[in-house]
Amino acid sequence: MNDRAALELLAAHGPLTRTRLGELTGLSKPTASQLLTRLESVGLVRTTGNVTGRPGPNAQLYEIDPAAAHVAALAVDQEGITAAIADITGRIAGEYRVTAPATDESVTNRTGELVAEAVDGALAAAGLGRDDLHSTVIGTPGALDPRTGTLRYAPHLPGWQSRTLRDELAEVLHTPIVIENDVNLAAIAEQHHGTAQDFDDFALVWADEGVGAAIVLGGTLLRGATGGAGEIGYMPLPGAPLARGGPHAAARPDGGGGFQKLVGSPAVVELAREHGIDAPTATKALTAALRTPGAGDEVLTELARRLATGLASVVAVVDPELVVLSGEVAQAGGERLRRLVETEMTGLALPRPQLRISEIEGDPILIGALRTAVADARQTVFDTARFDA
Repeated sequence: MNDRAALELLAAHGPLTRTRLGELTGLSKPTASQLLTRLESVGLVRTTGNVTGRPGPNAQLYEIDPAAAHVAALAVDQEGITAAIADITGRIAGEYRVTAPATDESVTNRTGELVAEAVDGALAAAGLGRDDLHSTVIGTPGALDPRTGTLRYAPHLPGWQSRTLRDELAEVLHTPIVIENDVNLAAIAEQHHGTAQDFDDFALVWADEGVGAAIVLGGTLLRGATGGAGEIGYMPLPGAPLARGGPHAAARPDGGGGFQKLVGSPAVVELAREHGIDAPTATKALTAALRTPGAGDEVLTELARRLATGLASVVAVVDPELVVLSGEVAQAGGERLRRLVETEMTGLALPRPQLRISEIEGDPILIGALRTAVADARQTVFDTARFDA
């Protein structure tokens, strides 16, 4: 217990002296010294210089040895796979991107091969090999059904539908595999590094190529019986066709209808075009709308109305203290869109949560996957009892 407490403190605070570690753990100096010697001998802690500029002898600094374990994190989207490698401290050592459009039939039966290519590329960038990996976390659209092992709610990723997908990938990479919903991982990033750090009850709404939500209650992610909690892209709303699926909608992330047809990136491009703003992406469409009086104001107001209508349904059911808007649409619309949504929410739902735009820098899905992978690795690596077995 003392070992784990010391390791967690070193992970949280960075390099510490023996004296400071003793103060934080309540251990005596001799006990703290013995503990650090033991952790250093098993490769979990290393010295990293001295504290200078103080009276008396220079104090030795100790830190987690970054080489104690490395993890892989992957973010999967319709255009490819991004992989990142981090050490046990969470520092990213290498990244790599594999382009693999889901619409290309040649990638359907190559999921394991593409994942391996992405991980190997990131490992090479980090100067590491597969034997250095401890665990892997993969963020994908949809969610892995805990009862069947099948990836649900992601028909637009045809190569990821195998019932034995997790075992197949574990065999390829030779590490334990966690497959997590991408929006849930974005919420984990927001919970630990972003605007939701001080909130135990919040919802993150993701508006991008896909639309979804992550619900955190009491500090814990709500996943649902089939992993589908937060799949609000399918949610029926006025003005959107119903997402009934069927043969023509099977390969579409929105099932042919629902909330996503109103606020997803393609819907934003279409909305802007209806008002005379022609742009290839939602980001460019909203950037143009923000600087175009008249037509741009109409685009932003209508988009805010659509977002508020969907958010009102989420808020009425969950009653979160905070709603975080994330994804391409929210980031491009920025503070002006947030204010408009907040105004449109008035009267739509009795609860009035705070509404904020995500402040995560970088890919929140990849950041959340890294956070999860590092936390999982520490659970095992920091268990020093295994060295005594």
